[in-house]
Amino acid sequence: MDYTSILTEVRGRVGIVTLNRPQAMNAFNTTMVTELFDALEAFDKDENIGVLIVTGSEKAFAAGADIKEMAGASPFEMITQGRVEQWDRIRGIKKVIIAAVSGWALGGGCEFAISCDMIIASESAKFGQPEITIGVIPGAGGTQRLARLLGKNLTMEMVINNRTLTAAEALHFGLANRVVPVEGYLDTAVAFAEEIAARAPLATRMAKDAVNAAFETTLAEGLKAEKRNFYPLFSTEDQKEGMQAFIEKRKPNWKGK
Repeated sequence: MDYTSILTEVRGRVGIVTLNRPQAMNAFNTTMVTELFDALEAFDKDENIGVLIVTGSEKAFAAGADIKEMAGASPFEMITQGRVEQWDRIRGIKKVIIAAVSGWALGGGCEFAISCDMIIASESAKFGQPEITIGVIPGAGGTQRLARLLGKNLTMEMVINNRTLTAAEALHFGLANRVVPVEGYLDTAVAFAEEIAARAPLATRMAKDAVNAAFETTLAEGLKAEKRNFYPLFSTEDQKEGMQAFIEKRKPNWKGK
């Protein structure tokens, strides 16, 4: 497809989406949000792709939403145009999504990054929810996902008092998986994605679903969700192949079946 606000690339079994509005520090407007999720959904359906990466530029992953586009909007317009609801499309992506973040990840940029399954951050990455400074609050999951990831107090400080987390702080608090030099952050993310893409595809999807259930249910319901994902894998060819390869001390040949 021809996109105007993003770039797409395939490296082996890794599908990469690059946010590409440099004149606006990759701020999310309606077009870019639509294109982003269209591209992710296309990669998700592609059997040749195992893992997805979303990245921006070294200077900015995404510096929030396009304020000019929203400044004059009414509540009715925000609801009927589905500006926030578009973001719910990420919950339908079954494959693992890695955010490769460098520079600013603010507002919607931060919200999108923490909506992904893992984050590889460059040393220059900065995460924040500055919506309070323009008279609103996060609307695409920031208050909820940050609270689950960071706890109440730090989330309150970020949302109410505009605290920004450095890459080192993001790693310390468990928001980021890795922090690496700026010049190698995307290559590190690709190598990380390739490791995951080389694993059993069905088990990887089931694992993602089970872990996500822990953030949305009670422990009892989460354990049920884990079992619902665990038992069906014993009907797959990959389970038989994986266990036989372990017994025979060889590398498994996954088929995704």
